[in-house]
Amino acid sequence: MKILMVCLGNICRSPLAEGIMQDLSDKNNLGWEIDSAGTGNWHVGQGPDRRSTRVAHERGVPIGHQVCRQFRQSDFEEFDHIYVMDRNNLADVLAMAPNKQATDKVKLLLGSKEVPDPYYDDTQFAPVFDLIEDGCKKIVKELRDN
Repeated sequence: MKILMVCLGNICRSPLAEGIMQDLSDKNNLGWEIDSAGTGNWHVGQGPDRRSTRVAHERGVPIGHQVCRQFRQSDFEEFDHIYVMDRNNLADVLAMAPNKQATDKVKLLLGSKEVPDPYYDDTQFAPVFDLIEDGCKKIVKELRDN
């Protein structure tokens, strides 16, 4: 199974989601491939935000090796599931969907709730990690049980 995590710049939320989901996949011997992307292109080629890297490291989830990239239409073909962090990301990704099969792959990571962007508030990285981790655990249970 291939899963893509998407946020705005691919430096804060989606790298955390990629790392957390990959960690859960590895610990549960699921063999899933996880990647992340941003709807914007500002940080292409860069690593994750240092604050995301720090909170992930503190929780035992390495993300420092990741490289930011922009979401592309071919991701609809490559990935089985695409999870976005907020409704703006959802709208941006769905606007690129070529058909209903592609739109059916796209969901908010937290179901009906959004993952807030911690970029402008250093104190929000740990709570955002927790939200993403909870969402990823629910997804693992849902996908594993189906």
